[in-house]
Amino acid sequence: MKRFDKYEPERCWVGEQHKIVYATKEEAEAAARVAEYDHHISGLTVYKCEYGDHWHIASSH
Repeated sequence: MKRFDKYEPERCWVGEQHKIVYATKEEAEAAARVAEYDHHISGLTVYKCEYGDHWHIASSH
């Protein structure tokens, strides 16, 4: 039987939050749409990280 380890996404510190890293703006936008659908939330946005060459998701609230 093949065993799969738990997937842990790459993260970085943004202020006091440990946020998931997305390689591209498109990848972050797709993840935001999935999160909005799965968790019944709205108003997620994406932004380029000031600490690295990647993207994050943020709520507009």
